[in-house]
Amino acid sequence: MAEIELKTAPADFRFPTTNQTRHCFTRYIEFHRCVAAKGDESGDCGKFAQYYRSLCPGEWVEKWNEQRETGTFPGPL
Repeated sequence: MAEIELKTAPADFRFPTTNQTRHCFTRYIEFHRCVAAKGDESGDCGKFAQYYRSLCPGEWVEKWNEQRETGTFPGPL
């Protein structure tokens, strides 16, 4: 059986506290900006996807995805 390697986003000096809410939100935005700039097929955006998926609760991501689809997302994309 293959061994599973678990990873999370690397430490980011912009977010020194234990509360990772801003870190999560920023990584989500970075991913979607990357996809908008480079396209869905770009492998360069994969690291950002991994980062936000490891930091953000699934409920938040679902809500943000819905907001992006309806045009009500509060962040700068």
